[in-house]
Amino acid sequence: MNIPGLIIVLALLLILFLLTVWALVDVSMKAFPSMGEKVIWWLIALIPFIGWLIYLVFGFRRGTRTKDFA
Repeated sequence: MNIPGLIIVLALLLILFLLTVWALVDVSMKAFPSMGEKVIWWLIALIPFIGWLIYLVFGFRRGTRTKDFA
């Protein structure tokens, strides 16, 4: 593999990693109707490559943002 190809692959992996981190942080900062639902969204967000997208489409609006992040 040549250097430009490697840089492109690493950039894509970095973007996917950051989107996954965003989804996990967002799930952490929201209050869901039950703790079980929050855990399920955490597990979905951890699915490699597409978990963040599933959360964005189906789970992003399910929780409510809390004022304190604890």
